[in-house]
Amino acid sequence: MRLYTIENQTSFAFSAENPTGTRDGGTRGGDCEKRNPCIRIEPGEDRTLADVEGPGMITHIWFTGYVGHSFILRIYWDGSDFPSVEAPVSAFFGSAYDENFETAEGRYSILNSALLLVAPGRGFNCYFEMPFRRRCRITMENRGKNPETLYYMISGWRGEIPDNAGYFHAAYRQEHPVVRGRSYTVLDGVEGQGTFVGVTLAAGMNGNNTCWVEGEAKMYLDGETYPSFNYTGTEDYFCGSYAFGNDIILNRYEPFSGLYAGMYAIYGNDREKQYNGQQRFLLYRWHVKDPVRFRTSFRMVLDNLGWTGPRYDDYTTVAYWYLDRPAQIPFVLPPDDDLVMK
Repeated sequence: MRLYTIENQTSFAFSAENPTGTRDGGTRGGDCEKRNPCIRIEPGEDRTLADVEGPGMITHIWFTGYVGHSFILRIYWDGSDFPSVEAPVSAFFGSAYDENFETAEGRYSILNSALLLVAPGRGFNCYFEMPFRRRCRITMENRGKNPETLYYMISGWRGEIPDNAGYFHAAYRQEHPVVRGRSYTVLDGVEGQGTFVGVTLAAGMNGNNTCWVEGEAKMYLDGETYPSFNYTGTEDYFCGSYAFGNDIILNRYEPFSGLYAGMYAIYGNDREKQYNGQQRFLLYRWHVKDPVRFRTSFRMVLDNLGWTGPRYDDYTTVAYWYLDRPAQIPFVLPPDDDLVMK
């Protein structure tokens, strides 16, 4: 996007103050008058937040209020009756440990990347470009037991999109715990031509932390028997090294948040103790400068491995990719009670 060019596009924005997203459709209140800043979603209710005819592009999504695991974000493309994006809203934004606000350093966790931004105190921002040809519908379901409040802004534009534009997909998965000795599946069952663009990971240590980041990330393209992409360790895949600093010099994990990768939050009270147990980590990796292209299928796994062998930690991921067609999510969401992560 070159901001100085004049494009043949028409912008739109959906919010609680303009729920139809129409031009001239915002508040009828006067200056400094707040009328409808948020919406209330009842238990069991699935609320449509945006419904827009195409062609066009979603360019920014912002949420706050209740943004926990009981809210399920879904996005439907071109009139499909199935979602191509489905995830607890907290996990979609890289914050699956949504009941933890204070990091081991006593701060808000801040994810500051090119595609997702988590700002204090938990303002969720998404900058993935999401093109559509005929229609885009975005919903939020409350699977919890209580009514909850949501603040939101969903913006984009109507206009022509390239013929080779893919459809954005995102899928949630978890294993609590990972089966010891078996690779954790990040993404499988993807068929068609597309681009894998990244993953968020929430990792919860079970037992002594014997350098949990020894596990390799592996990607299988187009039905391969052996992976074409074979990273040498978990911290290596997330663009760090030596257990994010816990192996050398200072002997402690060092959070970081960059444009395309980060291990941005640690939860737990014993950060100073090398390889202590029961810590919680939040990580992300975006393939913006190194997109992973596939022609017929894609699969990714991640080993859960420490110095002493296979581990049984809690892994939670959301995978993100573009595909040449809208497709169903290859996984089924667990029940709401099984999504609780502390």
